Amino acid sequence: MAVRPTFLSGDVFTAANATILAASVVAINAQTGTTYTAVVGDVGKLITASNAAAIALTIPPSVFAIGDQINIMQGTGGSGVVTITAGAGVTLNSNGAKLKTNGQYAVATVLCTAANTFVVVGNLSA
Repeated sequence: MAVRPTFLSGDVFTAANATILAASVVAINAQTGTTYTAVVGDVGKLITASNAAAIALTIPPSVFAIGDQINIMQGTGGSGVVTITAGAGVTLNSNGAKLKTNGQYAVATVLCTAANTFVVVGNLSA
C-alpha cells in the first residue's frame, strides 16, 4: 500500500500523485446477507458483514493472485459471527484453526500466499 503523500501550498498535483492518493484509501463493500462469496473486486477493500444471524464468507478457488489481500469486519448490523470458509480446492491456514470473527467490530485479513492457499489473521476465534 502506498504512503499518503504530503502536499504543500504551491505544489502541483500530478496524475502520479492522484494514483498514490487513490491507493491509500480503503473502499468499503457493505454486505448484509447471511452468505457472501469474495470476488477479485474485493482485493484491498474492507468487507463489512452485518446481519443478526451467522454469516458465511467463502473464499473461492482460482480467483486471487499471490499477495492479494481482503479485510473482513463483523459489522454494526447485528451480532452475526462471520465464518470464513474455503471454497472447493482452497486451503485456509490460521493459528489454532481460528476462522470466525470474535465479536462486533472484529477484523480479519485473508492473504493469498500461493495458488488457492491463504493465511487468515486477525481478531478471530475457533
